[in-house]
Parts: sequence; structure tokens; C-alpha cells
Amino acid sequence: MHGPPLVGWLLVLLCAAAGGYCLAQVRTGPAAHRVAARGEALMGLGMAAMALPVSAVAAPWWSPWAFTAVFGAVGLWALTRRHGHHAVGALAMVHMALTMAAGQGADGHSADLTHAQHTAPGGAPLLTGLLLVYYIVFVLAAGVRLVPAAAVAADGPAPAAGPERPAMVRACQVAMGMAMFAMLLAL
Repeated sequence: MHGPPLVGWLLVLLCAAAGGYCLAQVRTGPAAHRVAARGEALMGLGMAAMALPVSAVAAPWWSPWAFTAVFGAVGLWALTRRHGHHAVGALAMVHMALTMAAGQGADGHSADLTHAQHTAPGGAPLLTGLLLVYYIVFVLAAGVRLVPAAAVAADGPAPAAGPERPAMVRACQVAMGMAMFAMLLAL
């Protein structure tokens, strides 16, 4: 990821922690929770890998194409399973990976940052803008849904187990949504 290394490392830490937590949740709970946790874990760990600062880790020339292939397949899987949020997340990852590939020189190495900004300014601006709006709305809506669950747990008995996801998985979704927004801004 281009940008200040500190921001990149904070995004790596946030996404890896959220992805790791969701990965730990894959083995517990009902099947619907495990499927959601699996998708969130893949997105979190993939975002952590993509957010590594360019100045710290030289990514191989094929990494944008690997991200494109993996998250393209994830997006198709999410569409067949009717997981809209995971499909949008996979689309955003493919978009960022293709933008990374456009910023590479002919030899497969990262092109000069100013040259990359002129040839691919943030990828397709319309798609980047739509993804930014989606993630703003998603983070605000998901964050608002977290507040009542926390208030009920603090003021009364624990809510009955049901189809609702655990609050920590939802909090991870909010954190990763904010991270995705930051990564899209850094394009």
C-alpha cells in the first residue's frame, strides 16, 4: 500500500486482528455464524496482506494477480451464496489489486509513484467513489446496530441465542469496513 508506513502498519494490525478473531470463530457456533466468520476471516487476512507498506515489504510482481484471482473467486462464491456484503468486499479487493497491477512497470516492479498516480489515479474513479459511499453507509449502519446490542447486554440479561451474530464478529465487520474505506482512500 502506498502512503505513510504508519498508516499501513496500523491497517495491517487492525485487519490481521479482526481476521484472526473471525478465524478463531470458524470452529464455534451454528453453521450460519461459521460461514459468516469464514468470509470475514478471509477478507481481514487478505486486507492485512494488501495493506503492507510498500516501503517495508517488496511484494512480488505476481501479487496483484494473485489477489485478483483469489478475491474474484471469493466474489463469485459470495454471489452464488447471496452474501452481498462479501461480494462487494471482494469486488473492492479486486479493484484495489487491479489498481496495484496498473501501477507496476513493464518489468513487474512498482513504477514511480507519481507515474502510477497519473496512469491510474485511484483506479476507476466512479467505482472507487461508489465503494467509498458503500463503506461509509455500511460502517454507520453496522455501528448503529452495535449500540443497542451493547446496551441490552449491559442493562439486562444476555440476549437469547438466535440467528444474530455475536457482537464481536459484528464489531470486526465495522473495523474492517473502516479499514477498507481507508485503503480505498489511499488508492
